[in-house]
Amino acid sequence: MKFLIINGVNLNLTGLREPGVYGTRSLSDIEAEIGRRCAEAGDSAAFFQSNSEGEICGRLHRAFLERECDGIILNAGAYSHYSYAIRDAIASIDIPVAEVHMSNIAARKEEFRHKSVLSEVCRGVVFGFGAAGYLAAIAGLKELAREEKE
Repeated sequence: MKFLIINGVNLNLTGLREPGVYGTRSLSDIEAEIGRRCAEAGDSAAFFQSNSEGEICGRLHRAFLERECDGIILNAGAYSHYSYAIRDAIASIDIPVAEVHMSNIAARKEEFRHKSVLSEVCRGVVFGFGAAGYLAAIAGLKELAREEKE
């Protein structure tokens, strides 16, 4: 399968920003591991990161219009909690999207982080497992695709 992994606002600072919450590995290190693990399984992964809500929406649209991938893993960062634009972009496409958060958003001290407006339009949500959440989301999307073929 072909996967597109989209990382949103502030995730370019992963490894530097709040390491107690997000870990010490950089986003490029995490992406390299995801790419390696996908290749080992016969899959492929492409990556996109933006701090711009509109660019994230545009990337979702492009993936759909150009049929670039079989599944999307999205860590929208703080946009998850209030971006109806990204929510509508996900709802507008037929590619399954899995939402990922490295932190356990339900356990975060800030109340606004407890709810995601994206979750209801995603096929699944993984949170609280650090960078391993991306791999769990990939496994989940692969299983859904397998079940749909049966």
